[in-house]
Amino acid sequence: MEKHEFEVIIIGGSYSGLSAAMSLGRAIRKTLIIDSGQPCNSQTPHAHNFITQDGFSPAQIAKAAKDQVAVYPTIQFMDDTVVSAIGEDFNFTVTTAKGIQISAKKLLFATGVADQLPEIPGLSSCWGISVIHCPYCHGYEYKDQPLGILSNDENTLDFSKLVSNWNKDLRVFTNGEPKFNTVQQQEIKNLKVTIIEKPIANIEHATGQLTGIRFLDGTIEKIEALYTRPPFVQHCTVPQEIGCELDKRGYIVTDDFKKTTIPGVYAAGDNISPMRSIANAVAAGSIAGAMLNHELIMA
Repeated sequence: MEKHEFEVIIIGGSYSGLSAAMSLGRAIRKTLIIDSGQPCNSQTPHAHNFITQDGFSPAQIAKAAKDQVAVYPTIQFMDDTVVSAIGEDFNFTVTTAKGIQISAKKLLFATGVADQLPEIPGLSSCWGISVIHCPYCHGYEYKDQPLGILSNDENTLDFSKLVSNWNKDLRVFTNGEPKFNTVQQQEIKNLKVTIIEKPIANIEHATGQLTGIRFLDGTIEKIEALYTRPPFVQHCTVPQEIGCELDKRGYIVTDDFKKTTIPGVYAAGDNISPMRSIANAVAAGSIAGAMLNHELIMA
């Protein structure tokens, strides 16, 4: 890299970041993508509900996207992690884990979120394979099979209603005493969904493909897949450190054009929205890239 000065630095080089980079590359903007190469869906075998890419692996989609973005000569890539950012609109400086300092007029955080999975043995090995979070992304492949939902909060009823569209042989695992009220418990039962309160010992699986849930009492419940929506934290804390507002759920606050509450700083992808899918990340990145270019034109 000849000079560490760019018009836009994109932190995060997955679907949203690459989508933004394509818009900026086509707008002939000198752009740097900094990425550590650790996508949250790295062990997911197939991506779905993304038109033209349905059934491809996330890695295949990301590679094709990066290859296409790399065609644009004003786009550069750096394998590193951003650890800090300072400055103001049109005069930002980011510092990476390798100690490199780079300046830019604008910043885009496409850094995603880090799921905080329950500490149940076997669960993380199945995450994204047979322990899943979204029926639109994975529900069709498991339709009409015996499934479970690992959930124990006020959202359990709505989640049960949603998944019931795909699966009638369904049970809710609370992993202990239910924390949602008795009215909600009855409504779940009215869906013909069984609530199982027993503490879970481990998830039984074969190379990520779930075969059953073993409880502390030694019994096993045979299911084909398990839905869960774990809590999360921002994968990168730099946006908060430079003052970007988070909402009560923990997402970075942006407007419809992906502008954060800090002038010159944008965010796009899973870090701003519960609508977690490749298609939504790509759409958000495309908007952010276009609006970053618009700001640079109008300055």
